[in-house]
Amino acid sequence: MRALVTGGAGFIGSHLVDALMRAGYEVRVIDNLSQGRIENISRWIGLSGFEFMEGDVTDETLTREAVKSCDIIFHLAANPEVRLGDPRMHYRENVHATYVILEAMRANDVRRIVFTSSSTVYGEARIMPTPEDYSPLLPISMYGACKLASEALIIGYCMMYDMRAAILRLANIVGPRARHGVIVDFIRKLRSNPRRLEVLGDGEQTKSYLLVDDCVEAIMKAFENLDHGVEIYNVGSEDAINVKTIAGIVIEELGLRDVEIVYTGGVEGRGWKGDVRKMLLDISRIRNLGWRPRHSSAESVRLAARALKEELWQCPTSSGGTRS
Repeated sequence: MRALVTGGAGFIGSHLVDALMRAGYEVRVIDNLSQGRIENISRWIGLSGFEFMEGDVTDETLTREAVKSCDIIFHLAANPEVRLGDPRMHYRENVHATYVILEAMRANDVRRIVFTSSSTVYGEARIMPTPEDYSPLLPISMYGACKLASEALIIGYCMMYDMRAAILRLANIVGPRARHGVIVDFIRKLRSNPRRLEVLGDGEQTKSYLLVDDCVEAIMKAFENLDHGVEIYNVGSEDAINVKTIAGIVIEELGLRDVEIVYTGGVEGRGWKGDVRKMLLDISRIRNLGWRPRHSSAESVRLAARALKEELWQCPTSSGGTRS
């Protein structure tokens, strides 16, 4: 079986590529390397059964060629920035990219897709843990809105053209190779100034965090059960953790002491406009398939911080001590 992974050189995508290659799939990756890094997949380049295509998913000619002869599409390519950015960029790199993929699938008679959506489609949910059938879906960011629009496109294509889809609404995914998110942000700030850490918002933002290895297992489980129609799954841990606690874990894992933590207050306690303050997903639907997270939110954050310390934390060459 041949799988196409869009965004396969990125954070989650490269871990999925690892899992697919180890499971014996033929894997083709398309990535423009704007967010992804070639070193994330370098171990597979040149090996039989692996192909890398550098380019943008919005390139219709290239994407149609990438989809050709594939049995399953894992669509992970997206603009990962949740904070308010250029709406045109979010639309192009999320919604339009999804449309191009679906049209390429239709042209090549490829009928199965797994799409990584986001918990941000729920907005400020009134029910927690939030189930997949929660309504109304009122995202409060352009990122969430574009993920929801992409979901709608996929569902429409499935209904019209007899495709099958698994849509996974992901919590905050953390771990090795990440280059976005609160843990990465904290490490970079502390690398610049190990005595002071600025935290966006009031530190009480509370969300579910999931280690990337657990996330990939969930993606594979959803794919293995992609039998008919459209299935939507929440994917996250079974608990939540606040930003204040995350700051403490990161500081501890970096071996720092006496760090002054400064809270900006943000927008009504949020880190920025569009930042969801509280999120916890009901994951019973995917648990019924036999998947469950191996780690709690706190464990996931700690393991991610430990791994990212090795990737992002650099010891200074000048005098003044070292950073562990």
